[in-house]
Amino acid sequence: MLLTASAVEIAGQFALAVLLISMILALVRLIRGPAAADRIVALDLISILIVAFTATYSVYSGETSFLDVAIGYALIAFLGTVALARFLERTAIKKGREHQTDKGSGKA
Repeated sequence: MLLTASAVEIAGQFALAVLLISMILALVRLIRGPAAADRIVALDLISILIVAFTATYSVYSGETSFLDVAIGYALIAFLGTVALARFLERTAIKKGREHQTDKGSGKA
């Protein structure tokens, strides 16, 4: 029984470390870009990793209240991702319209 408890503890620590390293790598992609779509995907990935980290920590510590926090954060992160994607889409449509009017008026 003691061996099983320590194996779960080691697996939990390993999973938390891997998730933390993944968050750092996604943060690098968020900062470096190069495009806005890359940054949105990196931000979404970071939010998913935070939810996974919170859920893993909940299992590791035995506190079930962290699962409620993970669910709430996942809902908020999803809404934020949808809002950023819609903003990016509207910006692209607006740039496309401006580009079309520039072509039609003879401006290059």
